[in-house]
Amino acid sequence: MQKISSTIMLLSVTLFVLACNDQQKNEPQMSTATIKGLKPDTAVSGMATFTKDGNKVKMNLQLTIPSKANESVAVHIHENGNCGDTGMAAGGHWNPTNALHGQWGSSNFHLGDIGNVSLDASGNGSMELESDKWSLGEKSDMDILNKTIIVHSGTDDYSSQPSGNAGGRIGCGIIVSTQTGN
Repeated sequence: MQKISSTIMLLSVTLFVLACNDQQKNEPQMSTATIKGLKPDTAVSGMATFTKDGNKVKMNLQLTIPSKANESVAVHIHENGNCGDTGMAAGGHWNPTNALHGQWGSSNFHLGDIGNVSLDASGNGSMELESDKWSLGEKSDMDILNKTIIVHSGTDDYSSQPSGNAGGRIGCGIIVSTQTGN
């Protein structure tokens, strides 16, 4: 009788632990990049928030660049999580699939080719993008954690190789987890 009770207790604890682990896997994971200016003469601020839900990652990007009011700027994910050397330490566009540079969703594009953000009369702009091509916190080649968001001074022409002729780097933020354990 005691052996049956012990077995039932062990099974109950095991099922409880498995249920908790499944619940954690289904909860969205979040990460952010706080974007700051790289040059003293260009005020840049912003936030990129990445939320994982199921097999998709959604990005919500907010930018403020008063000196670029009524213009557009290119935004890309770059390969290294480092904003040093006025953004050059971020390396090139994040491109784990070794594709040609292009516009998101076209036949050829880097997974870091986010696109152009239009800024209003105050220099504020936003963009949302959802992808099943990115991962978050999975430590795979498709994982965007510890990469950088780079804001360029110009627009991406979506064709010049390897980076769209988007101009200099004026803003940078490192994508970091907002949850412990990642």
